[in-house]
Amino acid sequence: MNDICIRAIEESGLFKVHVAVGTELVETARITHQTSATATAALGRSLLAGVLLRNKLKGEDESLTLIIDGDGPGGKIVVTGRNNGYVKGYIDNPSADLPTRASDGKLDVRGIVGTAGTLTVTMDLGLREAYTGKVALVSGEIGEDVAQYLYQSEQIPSAVGLGVSVNEDLSVRAAGGFIVEVLPGASASQIRELETTLKDVRSVTEFIEQGLDAEGILHALLPNYNLRELERKEIAYVCECSREKVAESLAALPDSDIREMIEEDDGAEARCHFCNRSYHFDGKELKTFLS
Repeated sequence: MNDICIRAIEESGLFKVHVAVGTELVETARITHQTSATATAALGRSLLAGVLLRNKLKGEDESLTLIIDGDGPGGKIVVTGRNNGYVKGYIDNPSADLPTRASDGKLDVRGIVGTAGTLTVTMDLGLREAYTGKVALVSGEIGEDVAQYLYQSEQIPSAVGLGVSVNEDLSVRAAGGFIVEVLPGASASQIRELETTLKDVRSVTEFIEQGLDAEGILHALLPNYNLRELERKEIAYVCECSREKVAESLAALPDSDIREMIEEDDGAEARCHFCNRSYHFDGKELKTFLS
């Protein structure tokens, strides 16, 4: 099953809906960062949120960064993606883990993320300044926090569902999510009807485990509505770092910092947080970066 994100609109203009299946995407992140089961779920939900919020972008090179900074043992989660469907991210403490919740046997994402902290979304739309919105965490479950961001920062009532299930060997069994955004003009009765439809919906991971793809989930979520597809795009975990980009960053440092690297270590090593690649530059190379 390919990792896909679908955007659609209800034909009368009642709402927009975005559905993503990202099992392989989250599995790639797990392998890259060697995350624990609970850290996989937290980072995976965040990556899916980044993919789904991508609908705010227009141009292919526009980007979005999502930062979840809670007080849980997982530490900060950072996700960044572009409108081409590529997304990447990391969690500060990938080995942090917690027992499954006694109440329902599910992974304790709230415990790993924490309930005190902030969710920040920054969108680079190619303008002079990037747009940034920040809200306090409301639950640490990530889906509810994204819904709070949409309502508080963008005044958009929404329903958000994000899910990641993990096998006993820690591999990702299923990962997906959705955002339903109510559009201006929807009446109170129409919103109540939509809420009723979504109230008892099963988890996205259950849909995926039953073999539904993104299109199947779209219609399973909203069976009584006529939906028109706007976009279908493949999504993937991809880090586009390179030695050339790292060199540009080093060259932008003050000469005093570069000279310190040469004198103390006769070189420098930079590691990408998103893919864990390391790039080494010896002293001779660093000298070429001096003004």
